[in-house]
Amino acid sequence: MDLRKFASTKITGPLIPLLSKTGLTPDILTWIGLFINIIAAAVIALNHLLIGGVLVLFSGLFDLLDGALARYTNKTTRFGALLDSTFDRLSEALVLIGILILYLNGEHTIEILLIFVVLVASFLISYIRARAEGLGIECKAGLFTRPERVIILALGLMVNQVLIALIILAVFTIVTVIQRLVHVWRQTKKQVS
Repeated sequence: MDLRKFASTKITGPLIPLLSKTGLTPDILTWIGLFINIIAAAVIALNHLLIGGVLVLFSGLFDLLDGALARYTNKTTRFGALLDSTFDRLSEALVLIGILILYLNGEHTIEILLIFVVLVASFLISYIRARAEGLGIECKAGLFTRPERVIILALGLMVNQVLIALIILAVFTIVTVIQRLVHVWRQTKKQVS
């Protein structure tokens, strides 16, 4: 069972019926998730890594809940999906910028380079999926989608092993980019045949 399916059955499943009775909309949950990530980025930049990691993990819950609530309440919209995807990219970038700010004060060249690699590769993962789907090809392939990236980054922050988390993220986001490219290439080869 993949991480997203596990989270939806074990975590969001019991919460969604309760949330649907609160009057909160999926878009409000998306905004709350972004707001938590803004706070997380600021906290991380101030070198409060444990709190920052907890906030990143907590915001990830809202990332799961907004789409699940939209589906449960039949309030899925194309704009809501776009807002969610946009805020996911922005949230990831903000947290990485918070780490970047933290590391600008010393000899952290490797960390800064890794942040750049993770940021670019994370955006490419999303871009390849969006571009593939624009071509009519489903593209959810890959080892490190957003939930995995959120968990690794949050854990790295919480246990003060940001360098190790960045190395893991850099390697596996690049692997995921390659996996998605290969997936799309294979699908396009099938269409030609």
